[in-house]
Amino acid sequence: MKKLTSVFIYSAAILLLLVMIGIVAPDTLENVTANMQAFISTAFGWYYLIIVTIFLLVCLYLFITPVGRIKLGKQDDKPEFTRATWIAMLFSAGMGIGLVFYGSAEPLSHYAVSSPTGETGTAQAIKDSLRFTFFHWGLHAWAIYGIVALILAYFNFRKGEPGLISATLKPIIGERANGKTGQLIDILAILSTVFGVATTLGFGAAQINGGLTNLFDIPANFFTQFIIIVIVTVLFITSALSGLGKGIKILSNTNMALAFLLLLIMFIVGPSLFILNIFTDTIGEYLQNLPRMSFRLAPLNEENRAWINAWTIFYWAWWIAWSPFVGIFIARVSKGRSIREFVFCVLLIPSIIGFFWFATFGGSAIRLEDTGIASISGLALEESLFGVFSNYPLGTLMSIVAITLVVTFFITSADSGTYVLAMMSSNGSQTPSNRIKIIWGLLLPATALVLLYSGGLLALQNTMIIAALPFSVIMILMTISLLKSLNNEVKEMALLHPKHRK
Repeated sequence: MKKLTSVFIYSAAILLLLVMIGIVAPDTLENVTANMQAFISTAFGWYYLIIVTIFLLVCLYLFITPVGRIKLGKQDDKPEFTRATWIAMLFSAGMGIGLVFYGSAEPLSHYAVSSPTGETGTAQAIKDSLRFTFFHWGLHAWAIYGIVALILAYFNFRKGEPGLISATLKPIIGERANGKTGQLIDILAILSTVFGVATTLGFGAAQINGGLTNLFDIPANFFTQFIIIVIVTVLFITSALSGLGKGIKILSNTNMALAFLLLLIMFIVGPSLFILNIFTDTIGEYLQNLPRMSFRLAPLNEENRAWINAWTIFYWAWWIAWSPFVGIFIARVSKGRSIREFVFCVLLIPSIIGFFWFATFGGSAIRLEDTGIASISGLALEESLFGVFSNYPLGTLMSIVAITLVVTFFITSADSGTYVLAMMSSNGSQTPSNRIKIIWGLLLPATALVLLYSGGLLALQNTMIIAALPFSVIMILMTISLLKSLNNEVKEMALLHPKHRK
């Protein structure tokens, strides 16, 4: 039996302490996290906007320059998965529950509740609602995932380093990556991952509860969500023990099939022409306004700044908190891809799918609200999607498919998260022991439950934003490390092949 690593022991101890505080003093935990979150959003909003845009620019640089030809692995390595399965796996792990949770809720909120520009209920508000939703779920989000995944895959498969965050920093911190400094970095990555995944599990439990309330009048409360998380925990631990090539691969393909089915039904029964028109128009507005939105902080308008803190800063923190988990998982399934193919597929394909998803579900929700057929904006976030379904044909069928989709996304996220956490706390082993998987498989839902108990979704969001801040610094160092290593590799290639020098 393998000895537990110190990274695992320290990470688990910190999480157990948090769980105990959440059980004993939930109000204290909620107040502390809320105050810390408010300070970070206000004091570091500028920082988040700048670094996330820099990550996107670095990805574009890697795509258009000759380094894009470099493989994530040896030059003769072949991809382990087909491109379709690969995209399904990164999409399921990367967005998953969030797309279903916010599919109609976010565009509708921006249109009818709180507009990014302060103008609700107008034709311009419709455009703004989808433009900013695209902004939050588009190129910037996938650049955060993409840069972490690319760095991990490059150092793991091309340089032969272990699949750890700390190992990617060797070009700038040297052998300290193997010592206490490296352990601290990996512990921060694990904590960031746990809070990011726990937040998503909380969202998933709340939305499954919302769907069951809509269909069967099951009470929407913590007890119901507790039962949901316990049932799903058993399912995802079973999946996690089956291995990466079986459980997650099958679940990812199932997710894509269910998501496509739900999207197709909603598009057909919904306002199809309106969806196509608003999708096309908003794509143009998104691209045209991308630089402005990337740095928009509204320093002279308190209402708009509050909106940016609640939405944009929250999302950038969410993606950063998720990036070690999604990054390690995407890196693990991306061996053999070139940097150029990787950047293109990871940034562009999921973004376009997400844009059409939000145009379909958000557009259908806005159409109901704008024409006065139904008022969906008054519903809780986790219930809004089911409120939309109830006003269109095949609403019950779509609700059942959506609940099933959330469950499979839930299992995939937890399954992938369990594997990644076990890998990070086992010195980067590609085949971590089942014992470690089970322990993380229990700690993840326990963290989600405690945070739900202490303050619902708000406590989950607060904790995630707090965890993202220190890891964002590590991401900057990782990016510098990658660029330094790539620069050295290009110089070596030029020395070996003088004819390639220009």
